Amino acid sequence: MKIISIVNQKGGVGKTTTAINLSAHLAKSQKVLLIDLDSQGNATSGLGFIRSDINFSSFDFFQTNLDNNHQLYLKTNVAKLYLTPSSLDLVNLDLNLSYVDKREYLLKNSLMKIESNFDLIIFDCPPSLGLITINALTASNYVLIPVQAEYYALEGLTQLLQTIASVQNNFNADLDILGVILTMYDKRTTLAKDVKNEIKTFFDKKLFKTVIPRNIRLAEAPSHGLTIEQYDRWSRGAKAYRNLTKELMAIIDS
Repeated sequence: MKIISIVNQKGGVGKTTTAINLSAHLAKSQKVLLIDLDSQGNATSGLGFIRSDINFSSFDFFQTNLDNNHQLYLKTNVAKLYLTPSSLDLVNLDLNLSYVDKREYLLKNSLMKIESNFDLIIFDCPPSLGLITINALTASNYVLIPVQAEYYALEGLTQLLQTIASVQNNFNADLDILGVILTMYDKRTTLAKDVKNEIKTFFDKKLFKTVIPRNIRLAEAPSHGLTIEQYDRWSRGAKAYRNLTKELMAIIDS
């Protein structure tokens, strides 16, 4: 089983869109669990769930007394794709766990209770580098970084790379950067091309060849609780995520 964290401390970079649609495409060939670790719950609502109707969440993974009979995931409307929903309780998690011993390993330890049920687990991480993201990186094999094609695209990435290095040195020596995916790309603009070249220079071979276009159908799909493949499989966004999935699997399987 493999675990992937999708991380960027900047909001609005297409992180959740990537988490949902990548998970859905990967679920075509394997059993996938998407864990919504963002207190905003966009991955949860984007897959058609209402948080007020659910009595458990990813917050439960951080409880030291979690038992094996605790319900931890839901079946989505995508075959082989399951979801652990988000909770507003995640907002104060850093403070609540400030005195807990080995708090960086709580998520990893809890996943041991369910990891045999899945082929792949994906974390949709919050737009921060706090304890939740540290837990996700500690539990992961790979980290995937979405970057928006805009000015200041690389802003904050140095800090993210430092955080990844810190986790590698202190908690998870096996963590690897899977790659960087450029999102909200408009090939008609000089800016987008300049940003792509800048990121390619910075990340070299870690930049995926596939880019995710700025696409209205991608923006509309979550409001209907659907993946882009369900909402409009002929759209440019759907094609891009199909290509990204193939590219990603080629790396993981190599």
